[in-house]
Amino acid sequence: MKKYFILATFFAVTFTSFSQSLGYQDLALVFSQNDENGSARFTAMSGAFGALGGDISSININPAGLAVFTNSSFSGTFNSRNSNIVSNYYGNSLSTKENYFNISHAGAVLVFDSAYNTDWDKFAVGFNYRITKDFTDSFIAQGNSGVATFTEFPLDNNSPAINYNFADEQQFSNTYDGELSEFNIAFSSVYQNRLYAGLALNFYDLNFSQQSLLTEFNNDGNGNDLDANFYQENITTGTGFSANAGFIYKVNQGFRFGIAYQTPTWFSEIIETTNIVNNDGYLGDTEIVVSNDNRTYNNTSGGYFPIQDFLYKLKTPSKLTASAAFIFGKQGLLSLDYANKNYKSIKLSNANFSTENQYFQDQLRNTHSFNIGTEWRVDRFSIRGGYKFEQSPDKLAIASDNLKGYSLGGGYNFGSFKLDLAYSDNNRTSLYNFYPQPEFNVNPTDLTLDNRTITATISLNL
Repeated sequence: MKKYFILATFFAVTFTSFSQSLGYQDLALVFSQNDENGSARFTAMSGAFGALGGDISSININPAGLAVFTNSSFSGTFNSRNSNIVSNYYGNSLSTKENYFNISHAGAVLVFDSAYNTDWDKFAVGFNYRITKDFTDSFIAQGNSGVATFTEFPLDNNSPAINYNFADEQQFSNTYDGELSEFNIAFSSVYQNRLYAGLALNFYDLNFSQQSLLTEFNNDGNGNDLDANFYQENITTGTGFSANAGFIYKVNQGFRFGIAYQTPTWFSEIIETTNIVNNDGYLGDTEIVVSNDNRTYNNTSGGYFPIQDFLYKLKTPSKLTASAAFIFGKQGLLSLDYANKNYKSIKLSNANFSTENQYFQDQLRNTHSFNIGTEWRVDRFSIRGGYKFEQSPDKLAIASDNLKGYSLGGGYNFGSFKLDLAYSDNNRTSLYNFYPQPEFNVNPTDLTLDNRTITATISLNL
């Protein structure tokens, strides 16, 4: 049996990466995506801060917004995420629910008045850490496709050998772990109290792992059973860099607009360690048991899998963001962001990735995303809400594959510090194909992904 390919299609509908065992084109998509984590205020308004500023998390949208701050401050954020993934495989539905906790953001902004008599009258420096992408998730799929792929027992001495070509059931469990985090250093200033300009340097740390187990229950039609467990593991680490720059122009006290550009992220060194060493499904990761023999075929050497390391490079998409904000005095505001992300420009290098890079050109697209947020104040109390839409990068995606989410929140200003809370809910559908070889003709499992997050931020005036 040829080894099946693990495709990291958990967040995208892509099934055509057959030139590499781990589907590097799909991993490139996962590493190119963004959870838009930030402060509770940022989250409650669905990240619509491109023309608004005044929040440390706006560094990631438009660093010009740092100069909107009137005083120096520090903030830290705690996230509690509930993940619910429902799989449907040949009519059998399973739900996997998990809860995850992390410190998703911590940052500070320092504001300085100009010491000179110039038109640049304020200067701000920002330092921010955040989890760009939280990979941690898991799901289980179970059902019967009617297709048996492990049909032989390697230690079979019968002549002819028994053929276990009747499928009883397949089970597949998949677990992701790790995160893509970033540290930002940003600079911003304001010209004549109208034009805000900013620049940010972003440094990334990638830690990703995937463990998957495929189990087949097959029989020979004569009362003999074969159970096969097929395990794959991948650990990926890397570092990257990007920069973003932007402007905000305050037309008057009630309206401002912004424009920002983020460069691609260049991962100059991604190291993958995996137990997949060739295309033979019986080498290094398989355990097979049959009912008519007291022997077990196990080539995992007691759990010590053969491993190999692979080094490659990745360039992720650039992003252009246009924004507008309407300020209604001290009572409230409405903010809108539109972003275009060029997924066609993803590029893998340092090996022969011609097939994958051609796939990015042919099968992916520039995506559109919209973020809308509002905030209203009553004395020291604020109430907030937002909505976001993010288009799937795959040309063949259906409408439900696009990410849609809403958010709510509130905060209270105690004077020397602020406390903010937010609730967000986003969902999308996807497919995961753990039998991608066309000769098997097995349908992928349908996934419905729903993430509900509670965010709490405390901000201190410095």
